[in-house]
Amino acid sequence: MVSKDIIRELNENEFKEAVDVIRRSFLTVAEEFGFTEENAPRFTAFATDEGRLVYWKNEQHRPMIGFFRDCKMVGFYCLYINGDECELGSLSVLPEYRHGKIGGRLLEDACERAKSSGCDVMKLSIVEENKVLRAWYEKYGFIHEGTEKFDFFPFTCGYMKKIL
Repeated sequence: MVSKDIIRELNENEFKEAVDVIRRSFLTVAEEFGFTEENAPRFTAFATDEGRLVYWKNEQHRPMIGFFRDCKMVGFYCLYINGDECELGSLSVLPEYRHGKIGGRLLEDACERAKSSGCDVMKLSIVEENKVLRAWYEKYGFIHEGTEKFDFFPFTCGYMKKIL
């Protein structure tokens, strides 16, 4: 049986499912690098809730995009558009669906949406210590711009960008 894949904007009644996708996806990074709610309460795996998605959508006007396979949400991202630049946020794929090109399809969709919204540059941030993720974004044309260390994170934030 062939699976049916759809990438589309979410309705607010789907935010609970999106939060689950985001948290479960980012939890694997937390586990790999030893982040906990105690030492990194602001990390995406612990800080994302429905209220945050509602704020992003209604106050920041971010498109909330889900990847659905056979009617089940298995991936997510949002875009913060600010003039001719945008920031990719919370790109995530459920662990059991990884390595099937869903992340790449979401990233390509994000670039297309950003470009059609007038953006020339896409930026994002990563856990700098996550060399595998950095290499994955570089494969899609992102370049590393620098790092910043915050007291409230037990890791270094890495910043990347791509000219669209």
